[in-house]
Amino acid sequence: MAVRRRRAAAVAVAAVLTVLAPAALTGCTGSAADQINYAVDGTLVTYNTNTVVGAASAGPQAFARVLTGFTFHGPDGQALADHDFGSVAVVGRDPLVLDYQIADNAVYSDGKPVTCDDMVLAWAAQSGRYPAFASATYGGYVDIAGIDCQPGQKKARVTYAPGRAVTDHMQMFTATSLMPSHVLADELGIDVTQALQSGDPPAVDRIAQAWNTTWDLKPGIDLKKFPSSGPYKIDSVLPQGGVVLTANDRWWGAKPVTKRITVWPRGVDVQDRLNNGTFQVVDVATGSAGTLTTPDGYQRSELPSGGVEQLIFAAQGPLAATPARRAVALCTPRDLIALNAETPISDVRLNSASDDAFSGIEGVGTGGQFGAANPDAARASLDNQPLTVRIGYQAPNPRLAATVGSIIKGCAPAGITVVDATSDSTGPQTLRDGQIDALLASTGGATGSGSTGSSVMDAYALHTGNGNNLPGYSNPQIDGIIAALAVTTDPKEQARLLGDSSPILWGEMPTLPLYRQQRTVIASKKMYAVEGNPTKWGAAWNMDRWVYER
Repeated sequence: MAVRRRRAAAVAVAAVLTVLAPAALTGCTGSAADQINYAVDGTLVTYNTNTVVGAASAGPQAFARVLTGFTFHGPDGQALADHDFGSVAVVGRDPLVLDYQIADNAVYSDGKPVTCDDMVLAWAAQSGRYPAFASATYGGYVDIAGIDCQPGQKKARVTYAPGRAVTDHMQMFTATSLMPSHVLADELGIDVTQALQSGDPPAVDRIAQAWNTTWDLKPGIDLKKFPSSGPYKIDSVLPQGGVVLTANDRWWGAKPVTKRITVWPRGVDVQDRLNNGTFQVVDVATGSAGTLTTPDGYQRSELPSGGVEQLIFAAQGPLAATPARRAVALCTPRDLIALNAETPISDVRLNSASDDAFSGIEGVGTGGQFGAANPDAARASLDNQPLTVRIGYQAPNPRLAATVGSIIKGCAPAGITVVDATSDSTGPQTLRDGQIDALLASTGGATGSGSTGSSVMDAYALHTGNGNNLPGYSNPQIDGIIAALAVTTDPKEQARLLGDSSPILWGEMPTLPLYRQQRTVIASKKMYAVEGNPTKWGAAWNMDRWVYER
């Protein structure tokens, strides 16, 4: 089998993880190669993918099977239990109470046990209680009232606040969300769990700063600070920014089929390396590496991601005021941009991870006026005053370069000068630092999908104070809608809430959705078990089952 479209049946995923690759090899004439080269569409700047910068990077694609958790995200983006790591039991419904049990033999690659201390760190960092943590989101974690964890133990009781039974609680403590707390304890010389549970301000700030920066990736890293809890571990960081993963001999589950996988970041010449056969798997946003042709001996799959490519407007500068943002939205040819991307215009706001089941509600009388470029309406929104706007994206990206070109052309008649101010380091921090006025990226400022697989968790990108709320947007009504969606299971109520949010967000325009980011997965026909994924973890959700036949 080669690259395939996503399966609908979650029940098949367990089989994929455990037996697919070995079974596939039974029909092969060769044996499994020792190494695979895997190309992704972002940079690899940090091991901690829970920071704003890390969540927007290709880190989740690289480390989905390096830092494991109670769940992982299958080929449809759904959160599925990872029984190798541990188990979760519901022991109370209101308030929601969950008992977590980490596997007795779960151990980091440095020999230290995986404990509930790692859960306390993940919760504290992403709870919103301690602003010094540069976490991407507090979705779900903000509703946890407390974690009962005895330091060094493998079980924990997680209690949610009354009335806050978060529907997508399986999104918590998932793959790549649990960082090794013992690394910070050793570095700082303090009891991390005790400090976080007591809320000791100076200690919490020290822990937060270490959590933000300790796991930055660069050549020559101290591997002692980067232990793994999965089938793979980091072996080295290459000068070109790639990360070499090798089999983790302390992994307690099924051993990875391929011993070595090198993850290559954006910026490498993908087409040339496909043509000469040095890349076995490519997993990128469609068009981000140019118009990739599929060489003989390769197969490709196209699928929509859960992320929405969008303009994210800065909280300061020329687009701080709503009329200016609306003017840019009015002269942006969303119809032509979506046509170029070969996908429909996206009018979604708060349910971006889904296939927009409520698009009929969200789009009516709201996004429709922002379809074709309307320079006259844009000029009127600015009272005929000129405007200069700098738009950036992480380069190189031919698809987004063409998008900016379309905006330049559409907005010029409105007296709006659009400047392509991009660079290879453009990202969320560039926008926050005021170096650009709008960031062209996917959900949360990501180069890749950026989606968690949960519409509600993704919606927190527009919640007041959330880390990846890059526009600095704040509206109490929208906050209330997002909070209500997090605990709502009734489809009619969900539709009502989304319908209420749409005119507000189109009116205030913190972001301008363009189209659902499409994904391209190309793999050698000698590759087995590779399957695309709409979430930020991408095709690597089961990389330990990948096989490359020699």
